[in-house]
Amino acid sequence: MPEVRAPEPADETTTARLLCDVLTPVGTPEQVGVLWKLAESGRQLDANLVRLPAGEHIGTHAEPDLDVLVLVVTGAGTMHTPEEQLSLVAGALVWLPHGSTRSITAGPDGLTYVTVHRRRPGMQIRPHPDSALTSAPAPARSDGPGRSTPAESGR
Repeated sequence: MPEVRAPEPADETTTARLLCDVLTPVGTPEQVGVLWKLAESGRQLDANLVRLPAGEHIGTHAEPDLDVLVLVVTGAGTMHTPEEQLSLVAGALVWLPHGSTRSITAGPDGLTYVTVHRRRPGMQIRPHPDSALTSAPAPARSDGPGRSTPAESGR
């Protein structure tokens, strides 16, 4: 008979969980902008719940590297693209391929929507390959009288 192993306990990164109810108001009605965002560690996605007040406009912009999904939760508005104007109403799901340009204007009752896209890697600051910093030895740092250590030792 094959050996039966007990399942290993799930960790935070592999456990499904309810994050929020997008139909239940988050914050106060006066609160605008990002009301909620996915912030769990180890995630591969980014997601935001955004509220725009009546007539508010998000200027023209593009996401050069990532596809984005926009799901309208409440209210209405218009998404302007170079090709057309898309009517945004509750339940509308819009796919924005990477590189696509758009702007959004909330209607008279405002607009609340969720955006989802692949998570961006963390910002990394590295010297340019042609920089003198990549080939120069690290300067010595003093750790007190008579002792010095290389700066890259991390201390």
